[in-house]
Amino acid sequence: MVPARTLSVKSALLACSVLLASAACQRATEPAAPAADAATQSAFDAEQRTWRAARLAEITKPEGWASLVGLHWLDPGVHRVGSDTDNGIRLAMGPEHLGIFSVRDGRVSLAPERGVAVQVDGVPARATLVLGDDTSAAGPSRIEFDGALGVATVIVRGGRFALRVKHANADSRLHFSGLDYWPGGIDWRIPGRFVAHPSGKTLPIANITGTTDLIPNPGAVEFERDGKPYRLEALDQGEGTLFLVFADRTSGHGSYGAGRFLDAPLPDAKGNVVLDFNQAYNPPCVFTPFATCPLPPPENRIDLAVVAGERDYLKPSSTTPTPRARTAP
Repeated sequence: MVPARTLSVKSALLACSVLLASAACQRATEPAAPAADAATQSAFDAEQRTWRAARLAEITKPEGWASLVGLHWLDPGVHRVGSDTDNGIRLAMGPEHLGIFSVRDGRVSLAPERGVAVQVDGVPARATLVLGDDTSAAGPSRIEFDGALGVATVIVRGGRFALRVKHANADSRLHFSGLDYWPGGIDWRIPGRFVAHPSGKTLPIANITGTTDLIPNPGAVEFERDGKPYRLEALDQGEGTLFLVFADRTSGHGSYGAGRFLDAPLPDAKGNVVLDFNQAYNPPCVFTPFATCPLPPPENRIDLAVVAGERDYLKPSSTTPTPRARTAP
C-alpha cells in the first residue's frame, strides 16, 4: 500500500494544472502574443509556489511524515510496548509503558497501561479494545498519548500488522531542513495519452520494507520528451488521480535514489492527460526510515533525466534516535 496523501489539496492543485496545461496546448497550436506568454508564465509560477507551500505544510504538520518515529512489526502473540528498556517493543518517544498489544485471529487489541493517559479515537482507554487498521472500512484507530502529541496506528503491509508511531516533537520534524527543487519549467508540463488496461488488472509493487502488494493498474501514460517516446504505468489508490512511481536518470544523482512520485489528473474522454513533472515529489522514506514506501516497478524506470520536481532531501544533523527493538528492516 502507498502512504496516504491529502486528497483535498491534491485535487485543487491538479485542477489548476489542467487549466494551465490546456492554455499551454492552445498556445502550441495558435502562437500567443508575448503578453499572453507572460501571463501564462506568471500563472505557472504562482501555481508552483502554491503547490510547494502546500507540500511543505503537509510534510511538517504535527502528524506529517516528518513526525514519524517508529514502525514496529506486530506478529501473532503479545507485545509490551513503551519507551522503557523492559518493553519488547521499545518506542523512541512516549510513556515508559503504553500498554500491551495482542495479535490473534487476525485482529489487534490494546490493553492500555493502568494510570497512563491513553485515548483511542478520542475516548480515554481504560479497558482492552480491538483496534482498526488501515484496511478497515473506518480506517485505523488513533491511539493518542503524551497529550495527543504522540499518535500510533496499526497498518497492514505484506499481510503483517505493524504499529506506526508519530510524535509532534520528533527532531526530524522540529529540525526539518526544507525542500529543494530542480530548475524545471513550464516545458516539463507534458501532455500524454492514457492507454487503458483491461478492468481489474493489478501490478505487483515492492516496497522498501521488502514486501510486495498487488495494486490496481488501470492503464499506462505515454508521452514524448525531446522527440523520444516514454511510457509510465499508472496506479489507482482510490483518490481520483493517477499515481505514478518512477525512477529516472537523476535517481541517485541529485534525486532520491529509490525514485519519486507523481500525481496526475484522470484522463479526459479522449484519453488526454497531463504530467507535470515540476510536481514530482519524494516518497516519505526520504524524510524518515520508518515509512513503507513503494518502489518503481521495472516498467517505470525511464531513460530520461527529469530535472524537475523535488531533489533529494538533505537531512539535518540531529534526528530522532532509532528505536532499539523490533523496527522494520
